[in-house]
Amino acid sequence: MRPSPVPAAAGVYGWHFKESPSPRLDAGRLLYVGIAPRYMANRASTQNLRKRVRYHYRGNAAGSTLRFTLGCLLGLELRRVGSGTRLTFGKAGEATLSQWMADNARVCWTEHGEPWALESQLISRLDLPLNLDQNRHNAFHDRLKELRAQARRRARELPITS
Repeated sequence: MRPSPVPAAAGVYGWHFKESPSPRLDAGRLLYVGIAPRYMANRASTQNLRKRVRYHYRGNAAGSTLRFTLGCLLGLELRRVGSGTRLTFGKAGEATLSQWMADNARVCWTEHGEPWALESQLISRLDLPLNLDQNRHNAFHDRLKELRAQARRRARELPITS
């Protein structure tokens, strides 16, 4: 594994894409922000920018709301896996999504000691159509929420895959 330029620190990260995941969204602009770690009142988080960015690039839809959203926008088939409670795009779909992200996704970040505070400010002030939490005011919010709900409903109708 080659060294990552992303620091193992707390902060906020932002995603933009050379090719848009949806014809309704412009390519090349900031579409989503996330944080690491999230605020945890009862315990310390082990998450940091490097771990979260790496997971978004290489993980699966069950552990990354960004991957879940992108896969839905790209028309990948969501499936129940394992015990049937986790939802991913399956091995082939997740590989397709990882390749699409490698070709199109670009991430930026800034270190911040309390990223949850900065995230709230960014979501309230910027047009971030792929963020759902704290973002009901966004014009794309209802469409994205419904698209994700449709994918979940369809996945529950399909057999569980390995």
